[in-house]
Amino acid sequence: MNLKLLWFWGLFLLLCGCVEKKTVYFCGSEQSEVFQLLKDEGFKLERFDSPEAMIEKATNGSAAVIICDTYPVSPLKITQETYKLAQQKKIKVYLEYPDLLPDMHIEKETFHASLERGVITCDKLENLKPMDIIGINDCYTRVAKVDDPLIVLARVAGFDQAEYGIEDVESYPLLCERENMLIAFTKLSNFRTGRYEPLASWQSIWKYIISFVTDDSDFTFLTEWPSDVKPTYSKGLSLPTDAGKNMISRGLEWFFNGRFFIDSSWKELQLERQGDGLMPVARALPTDSKVGNGTMGILEGHASNIYYDGEQDFRYWLRADVQGEVAFALASGGKLLNNPTYEEVSKNLMEYVLKNSAFRAGKRIDPFSPVYGLIGWSDTHPYVFYADDNARLVLGLIGASAFMGYDRWNKEIVENILANFRLSNVNGFFGNGGRLEESQVMEKGWRYYAKRPELVNPHPHFESWMWACYLWLYDKTGYQPLLEKAEKAIRLTMENYPDGWKWTNGIQQERARMILPLAWLVRVKDTPEHREWLDRVVSRLLENQQASGAIREELGNSSTGTFGKAKSNKEYGVTEAPLISHNGDPVADMLYTSNFAFFSLNEAAKATGNSQYKKAVEKLSDFLIRIQVKSDRYAHLDGAWYRAFDYDRWDYWASNADHGWGAWSTLTGWIQSWIIGTQVLIEDDTSFWDKTKDVAVKSYMDEVLQTMFEN
Repeated sequence: MNLKLLWFWGLFLLLCGCVEKKTVYFCGSEQSEVFQLLKDEGFKLERFDSPEAMIEKATNGSAAVIICDTYPVSPLKITQETYKLAQQKKIKVYLEYPDLLPDMHIEKETFHASLERGVITCDKLENLKPMDIIGINDCYTRVAKVDDPLIVLARVAGFDQAEYGIEDVESYPLLCERENMLIAFTKLSNFRTGRYEPLASWQSIWKYIISFVTDDSDFTFLTEWPSDVKPTYSKGLSLPTDAGKNMISRGLEWFFNGRFFIDSSWKELQLERQGDGLMPVARALPTDSKVGNGTMGILEGHASNIYYDGEQDFRYWLRADVQGEVAFALASGGKLLNNPTYEEVSKNLMEYVLKNSAFRAGKRIDPFSPVYGLIGWSDTHPYVFYADDNARLVLGLIGASAFMGYDRWNKEIVENILANFRLSNVNGFFGNGGRLEESQVMEKGWRYYAKRPELVNPHPHFESWMWACYLWLYDKTGYQPLLEKAEKAIRLTMENYPDGWKWTNGIQQERARMILPLAWLVRVKDTPEHREWLDRVVSRLLENQQASGAIREELGNSSTGTFGKAKSNKEYGVTEAPLISHNGDPVADMLYTSNFAFFSLNEAAKATGNSQYKKAVEKLSDFLIRIQVKSDRYAHLDGAWYRAFDYDRWDYWASNADHGWGAWSTLTGWIQSWIIGTQVLIEDDTSFWDKTKDVAVKSYMDEVLQTMFEN
């Protein structure tokens, strides 16, 4: 009896699967992603090149989809007679980006969005509610006045909800329902090419559209929602045993496939697009552009701006820290993968940043200058010094030197650390905002800055990694003032934790940045107090680590923070900003937090042997391996990490409010290099501290001290 029931149940399911789906009349190219979507879902399609021919042929009460193939250049033209015939025949129609429609005033000029996003304004879309936000990159929309639109376009603040509403901003209807028609005023069918996010939200929108035109309220997708940019692995899939090594290999190839290394054939174009450094953003290079070899440096990566055709802006700025960080990634990865090309390019980057560029030139190479040994922030601002940028650069140089057994720049490493050391004040702090300028230092001299008694700046993002450099150099040379100043600065910072800490974009990044000097302080002076400091910060950071390994972002006290959440719609997109709006938003940040936490937690685990730290590193590694970008279509994205990842949606989504480093930005240095370099250390079962223990800098110490502290 049970066998008979199973047989009938199987037959029932088979018959259900064989029910023929409704014919859809389709106007548009066969290459349209909606045409392919409907085809994959099993619909019978009759395609036409014009709305007139399609509506004439379509049967009464049938389903029709009219796509605009000329978006955004020219809107869809549909005659008044065709429009009325569709209504008379009661054809259920979806049409988009119309030029003119009967009984509806549409402006002649199309609106081109900049900071605007889509906002749901109805309760008809599955799993979406009013004020939910969707992304429509580089949106062009026809402008019309419509009652009760389903979706509008507006400049709104929020993570995935327009938390301040839309009453105080201009809004433009994107989708409306009119009798037997769904009218989209933009190209909603561009969801794949335009890389619209979140993917699940767009699937819900198209489920509604297809359900509407086919008059099938039970319609559901049978196929995976298409995307050209997605995570390498799903959340629950078992990873291959070589997943970490593959992640490193793909991450390194991204530098080359993205054509980020400057070549002489397009150097002039790079300088033009870099400009004065204030907005060094432009379209990607042609795909046949030559890839450099590091002798002219490497670009920053991608800006977050995505165009309607799916391409993405590049950042053409040259920063010093990026050169050293990428040198570390290439050297470490080159050693692991036995790839001498990577090591060659690493050496070229080191020579470029230290010798053949503006970063270390002029007064910065004059032994009698108070700025001697410092390395400038960028190609356009070599006279600006950030201690944290110098720290990342010099740590990159140290790591690259160690992995390659390369000692050419050891003296310059010592000079840079001591140049920052002598400018930090008696408490060990560099400056408010972590910034000094050459003209200031030249005017007042380094001793003025060294003797500043009042400055206490508990802001790990800007200060703490240089303390780690002091501790590293102390360990190699025994120069006691390095330990004393680092320990004092760390003590003052921990005395101000948590309420007195300053933060930028989020408090989690401050915790992530503080772990490294605390771990290395345990290395050189292992005391119960120092271990307690380390554990206090690590434990609080890891309270936000998820089962997937992701580390959730968190906003700090607004009274001590800068670049916090937008407090109104008009503040959205005008300055630096976090990826979240409220604590609890399920977002990880690979630019400011997860990247540095990955590196620092590995150092903490190896310094202490703490099993919880080790487990956290393993989980974070697993997470980063999974969310590495996979794209067959975009070689310049495949193998990268975006700044943002929504670990609940398992999708690249967050608030894109940051005007320079939004959710879909990449960075060859901060993001890519620290993730790759740390994964190499994990593959080798070692730490940066242990790997760099034999970098020979002690022999230069007396000479550099005499030069820098007696002049």
